[in-house]
Amino acid sequence: MQDTLTYKILRDHLISGSLIPGEEITIKINQTLTQDSTGTMVYLQLEAMDVDRIQTELSVAYIDHNTLQTGFENADDHAFIKSVAMRHGILFSKPGNGICHQLHLENFGIPGKTLLGSDSHTPTGGGLGMIAIGAGGLDVALAMAQGTYSFTVPQVIGIKLIGKLNPWVSAKDVILYILQQLTVKGGVGKIVEYFGDGVNSLSVTDRATITNMGAELGATTSVFPSDDNTRAFLASQGREQDYRPLSADADAIYDQVFEVDLSTLTPMAAMPHSPDNVASVADIGSIAIDQVAIGSCTNSSYTDLMKVANILKDKKVHKNVSLVISPGSSKILSKMAKNGALAHMINAGARVIECACGPCIGMGQSPKSEGVSLRTFNRNFKGRSGTMDADVYLVSPETAAVSAIYGVLTDGRQKGLSLEPIKDETFPSNDHYIVYPEGTNKENTSVVMGPNIKPFPLNTPLDKQVNGSVVLVAGDNITTDDIMPSNAHLLPYRSNIPYLSNYCFATIDSEFPDRCREAGAGIIIGGNNYGQGSSREHAALVPLYLGIRFVVAKSFARIHRSNLINSGIIPLIFENPEDYKEFKLNQKLVIENAQVQIENPIVLVKNQVTGKEYKTLTNFSELEIDIIRAGGKINMIKGENA
Repeated sequence: MQDTLTYKILRDHLISGSLIPGEEITIKINQTLTQDSTGTMVYLQLEAMDVDRIQTELSVAYIDHNTLQTGFENADDHAFIKSVAMRHGILFSKPGNGICHQLHLENFGIPGKTLLGSDSHTPTGGGLGMIAIGAGGLDVALAMAQGTYSFTVPQVIGIKLIGKLNPWVSAKDVILYILQQLTVKGGVGKIVEYFGDGVNSLSVTDRATITNMGAELGATTSVFPSDDNTRAFLASQGREQDYRPLSADADAIYDQVFEVDLSTLTPMAAMPHSPDNVASVADIGSIAIDQVAIGSCTNSSYTDLMKVANILKDKKVHKNVSLVISPGSSKILSKMAKNGALAHMINAGARVIECACGPCIGMGQSPKSEGVSLRTFNRNFKGRSGTMDADVYLVSPETAAVSAIYGVLTDGRQKGLSLEPIKDETFPSNDHYIVYPEGTNKENTSVVMGPNIKPFPLNTPLDKQVNGSVVLVAGDNITTDDIMPSNAHLLPYRSNIPYLSNYCFATIDSEFPDRCREAGAGIIIGGNNYGQGSSREHAALVPLYLGIRFVVAKSFARIHRSNLINSGIIPLIFENPEDYKEFKLNQKLVIENAQVQIENPIVLVKNQVTGKEYKTLTNFSELEIDIIRAGGKINMIKGENA
């Protein structure tokens, strides 16, 4: 058959369409996950669909982002999410249980299944041989309501791994190297599939680190085969019955093949302020550091943290360094408490914090002014740490731990330290943090909604003519953190779009919200890879609330483009990227005969003063055209059900 593993799994779940790159397909979704930063909006949308019970095999609502409760807002959101989960048959993971992706890997991920999550790092599940895709919240709500997901068939990049990693080189260095080679837009419109003899040397948690940061490539998802290592991981979690061997055909044909010799890699670091700004630790040199943060969904596994504990054993964190560690799950924390690893961390001078996302999303532990922070996380966008002038470097757990000891960025190979092998462990089942919706349903369970939870905005059907003023001319690689900042101050208001609107693009242009309100109808001009980063649909909903009608950019990140369409905001791509230079604030633009034009591959955007027309590309599927015409996916669904 010459099939890739990607196409094998997609074919098993195909409902409609053809597996041809660029074609739109609909697949069956087996599982979904949400987290509380995006989850409140997801469940508001699920309630708006007025369904009784979910149509997936399993859906889980995790609480892992907004666990810092300095006011009622986060706790109210958690109560709301739990109430909706109970009404619809969704499992609820209480705060303290851990990070959604690590927990799903441990407890629920199954090789060959499909997973859709309202978090861009949902592809972590690809480490288990799943097709696990991050999407906007509305797509996840619809997947729960209908059990399906529609998207454009990506190309498949085959990354052939050969050789074996040397000591002090880890899975994090593998994905950092790939990011260095392919960049943050190298995976857009593609699925990354790993194969080759080098795969056998990587554990499931190694693989999950790599697939997790495939999101930083812009890839739809990443996937590894399911093999004996997969069986061993599932057995360690008491789930060997979920094992299923899966791999590509020996003669599988990929759209592109990229080879990585694991034995040639060295410790790497992503320098400020992008995950693809990568160099070797040796080349960067011994820069002084102020903070080290170890954890996140990328590097908080048991193996990762045991490596850290062994490095810190009988050592001392440097006097100028604050070391903070956040385990990925309650299982991992419990195991480390029993085997003494936690004591090694504490005795070395580390701060051990809650099993949650924490510093990765700017929820606490911000560095000092102009501080240098080494983090085992997946993103180092400017200001994401909570400190605008901090320099954040992304590194492996090994590099982070040894650097914390010496007070400078350190290549562990140069210190003559040995790394102890990590023993295989088994993890007893512990579902004390999981609330099951047993005996509850829509009829006997009411929605709990606090005062901070506001209705989400809805667009209106597409007008014949769409016009507005240019309210922002943005550069390349604008992130969803730029569009809708994520920090400890704003995260509690993820269910309050009117409040969040005051901070839209705050780190880029503080006058943006006022300019939008004055314009009434706004247009954004963007550069390459507009909307990269997280899956947060707030980066579309807040601009919708502020009156944004369409966005013209050189290119779009996949999830954000979908979120714009779901909100009824038209994403257009410059046919001639040089046209970007002609746009300035307050220019009046119009799309005439918009309802017809969006059917065409070219949409003309006219300057209402000069009369000059600019050609823009659409690439809309028939479904996307219907969504835009309706003024968003919710409106389309309501129209279908009327």
